[in-house]
Amino acid sequence: MSDVILVVEDDAAILSGLIDLLEGEGFKVWSARDGRKALSVYREKSPDLILLDIMIPEISGYDVCKHVRLTDGRTPIIMLTAKSEEIDKVVGLEIGADDYVVKPFSVKELLARVRAALRRATAGPAEAKKRKWDDTPIEFGDVTIDPRTLEGRKGKTEFSMTLREVQLMQFFAGHDGEVLDRSLILDEVWGLKYEGTTRTLDQHVARLRAKIEKDASNPEHIFTIHGIGYRFTSG
Repeated sequence: MSDVILVVEDDAAILSGLIDLLEGEGFKVWSARDGRKALSVYREKSPDLILLDIMIPEISGYDVCKHVRLTDGRTPIIMLTAKSEEIDKVVGLEIGADDYVVKPFSVKELLARVRAALRRATAGPAEAKKRKWDDTPIEFGDVTIDPRTLEGRKGKTEFSMTLREVQLMQFFAGHDGEVLDRSLILDEVWGLKYEGTTRTLDQHVARLRAKIEKDASNPEHIFTIHGIGYRFTSG
């Protein structure tokens, strides 16, 4: 049975091209050209993956993603954006998108991201059984993160966390002081030999630093090890 993909894109030419590409690869495709229609199709068709443009009419791609994530934390969402500003990517990841692709993108890159996201989603339940969810609070310095509530505190400042950010922090905390390769982090936190670029990881780390560091540009806990990855230290 073919995987079902919902493509949300307001540019008719791009939408047509994406539909032809995905159908040519054996996927079943539903489409929408605005956010309101996208949510309607999503509720009716329950797609296996959503390919979601950010700048769409009626309801923005950001808000579509938020609506989906209110009740559905499993369906992969890949954001499409023509913008290069880092804030757009960060916001997309913060509200629950799994990945993003910047236009113009190559066919090979897009298909690799789609297939990787679908494999991760399929393996999700099996991986969850292998890994027990640890709800033990993460504590270091003046920071406390509660996996049960997806909330954290640094001193007197409270902040919210996404599920992926908590998983990333749990992995870091479990390897305190170790130099961790980017590929290893992606495999362990995102799963299934992640085929996207490391930009997704770097954006998540940037978000974490903004929350847990006194000065994100001069971190005391999450250090970049150039050419390799990251090292977390609780001290």
